[in-house]
Amino acid sequence: MSRGPRPTGRRDWGDDEDGVSILHVDMDAFYASVELARRPHLRGKPVIVGGEQRGVVLAATYEARAYGVHSAMPMAMARRMCPQAVIVPPDHAAYSAVSEGAMRVLRDVTTLVEQVSVDEAFLDVAGARRRLGPPSHIAEQIRRDVRAEFGITCSVGIASTKFVAKLASGHAKPDGVLLVPRAATVEYLRTLPVGALWGVGEATEAALARWGVRTVAELADSDVRTIQRAVGKVAGAHLFDLAWGRDPRPVQPGREEKSIGAEHTFDVDLHDLGQVEAKVLDLADRCAGRLRSHGLVARTVSLKVRTSDFRTLTRSRTLATPTDVGREVYLAARALLAGVDLGGLPVRLVGVRTEGLSPAVTAVQQPTLEEAVAENTTARRDAERAMDLVRGRFGRSAIAAGSIPPPRARDSTTDFVPGDLSLSKDVSTGEYGGSNASVRVRAARTGTDGATAHI
Repeated sequence: MSRGPRPTGRRDWGDDEDGVSILHVDMDAFYASVELARRPHLRGKPVIVGGEQRGVVLAATYEARAYGVHSAMPMAMARRMCPQAVIVPPDHAAYSAVSEGAMRVLRDVTTLVEQVSVDEAFLDVAGARRRLGPPSHIAEQIRRDVRAEFGITCSVGIASTKFVAKLASGHAKPDGVLLVPRAATVEYLRTLPVGALWGVGEATEAALARWGVRTVAELADSDVRTIQRAVGKVAGAHLFDLAWGRDPRPVQPGREEKSIGAEHTFDVDLHDLGQVEAKVLDLADRCAGRLRSHGLVARTVSLKVRTSDFRTLTRSRTLATPTDVGREVYLAARALLAGVDLGGLPVRLVGVRTEGLSPAVTAVQQPTLEEAVAENTTARRDAERAMDLVRGRFGRSAIAAGSIPPPRARDSTTDFVPGDLSLSKDVSTGEYGGSNASVRVRAARTGTDGATAHI
């Protein structure tokens, strides 16, 4: 079931579908459901997706949730709450593949699809009604198609606005459909606690409670100026509109990513900042690769560090010039790491995020004086794009950013020193050439089985 606030009254809101064309589709326990589709023998058992010992819960089946396990919970706590659970390590490649396939199913219904996460999206089906029938029929078709193709279930909320459709999908979980007719929108909202409204976190909920507002009905019946005094002028007006079902935002296809990031939880807490820096290099490389694949550049680099006492520290730096080069992202993140006061505590988690994204084709690539003197940024970008090609063919593990490794046996390794790393490849040797980079490629008789690029 959804952990969100649920209606306190009846759920039979009628079946009038006039004026409702917004669907919110939410895959049920997505990561766990993908794993169960791959491992049918685990169905009916409590299953947790996440690291075996450390990190946090990525997803949990409803059987595990019955014991209080939920996403983002520390894995150690989840194991204590449900010791009989089966722990499955995450497979992000599999989740991405299923997500892309499920979104294709939605886009077969309408072009007006706004994907908001890996497992949820809004649809506006107003233009598809003549072809596919009323929204409730479209919702059932989506659920059938997703189940048939991927073996997972999804819940669908149907309403006249995005906000109410999202609430309805949460209340329909698991594996259900909830329609909220336009005429019943306000009645439906009045059954909810004020925490159900978008933008109401713990602090806002507490602020409203001090003014005696604990339900959506109490908020709607209050003077808007009272709500504004409690939470601020803009937020108060926004919450008042939501309480009356007013949400004019349309479904926006092709929603742009606002940031790209990656993070890692270490198997053991690390005192050695050199090891943390090595992981920062890998994360920066991942972020830059995703930037290039999306045709974006980033203006800001952010660093996230979590210490052994679960204290989370974040720092950010704005670059002189937007970039999609991993080396530049890494240098900024490394400088941020050097400035973090860890209080003598070891590091549990580190993350790198790139923000302030813009299309690479419109970005002004003006190098700083330091960049112009120190190195050829264009050659470095070309080198990293060559790495993208290798990874696209052989997988990400085939080539990785890192420091120069110790020498290996000459019979299994071909080493070549800095040269011009272009996008051309010698088919017989698998070699790339280029400046400001040295690449080590291990060539096997049957093909390339591993490589490290030192950028």
